[in-house]
Amino acid sequence: MNASSEMPKLSIIIPVFNEASGITQLLERLQPCRAQGGEIIVVDGGSSDDTVRLAARLADRVIASPKGRGCQMNAGAALARGHVLLFLHADTELPPSAPRLIEQAINRGESWGRFDVRIDGTVTGLGMVAFMMNWRSRLSGIATGDQAIFVTREAFKQVGGFPDIPLMEDIVFSRQLRALSRPACLRERVTTSGRRWEKHGLLRTMLTMWQLRLRFFFGANPHDLAREYGYAPRQS
Repeated sequence: MNASSEMPKLSIIIPVFNEASGITQLLERLQPCRAQGGEIIVVDGGSSDDTVRLAARLADRVIASPKGRGCQMNAGAALARGHVLLFLHADTELPPSAPRLIEQAINRGESWGRFDVRIDGTVTGLGMVAFMMNWRSRLSGIATGDQAIFVTREAFKQVGGFPDIPLMEDIVFSRQLRALSRPACLRERVTTSGRRWEKHGLLRTMLTMWQLRLRFFFGANPHDLAREYGYAPRQS
C-alpha cells in the first residue's frame, strides 16, 4: 500500500480479465508512479486465472466488479482517492513521463486528455494504423481507451462516468467530455499491444472496427455489436 496518508495526485485504474500473462510486468513498470504518491487500482471482472493473486502485491487495491470495461472503470473510480483519474488498459504501457505530462496538462487548465499511441507488434502496417488513430483523435476530439484517457475527478462526475455498455464505452465517454472541453492531445506515446491485429490480420481488423463504429454511429445496439465482435456481454 502507498504509505502516504495524503490524497494522491493520480489514480491509475486498470480493468482486467484473465491478464495473468502480462499483469506483473505492467504493474512493475507503474511502481515509480506509486513512489511519487500515485495509486494503482486493479478492477477484476471475474478472472479465472492468477490475475488477482499476481496483482495484489503490486497494486494499492484489487477489487472485483461485474465484467465490462465501463462498469469496471466506474467501480475503480468510485474508490479512487486521486484528483486525476487515468484509465489504463492492461495491454498498454505508459511512458515514464506520463505523471509529469498529465500534471502539466491539468495545471494548464485542461480537464481531460489522452496520449498518442504506438502499436507494438510484428504485423506490417501497424505504424500507419497508429498514425491514423492519433490523427483522427486530434481532429475529432474523440479518444479511445488504447490512448490512456485521463480526466479530473470533477469532469468525470460531471459526465456521469462511463456508460455501462459492452462496447464503445470509450467513444461515448469522450464525446461527453468533449462537450465540456477539447481534450489535451499529448504527443508522448503510450505503447499498446497489437495482439488483436496479429490474431485477425491487419485489414480484417481495421474493416471490422470501422464498420462497428459506423453502425454504432447510426444507432446499432452496442450489445449486438459486442456479440458480433466476439465479446459476450454479461447477463443482466
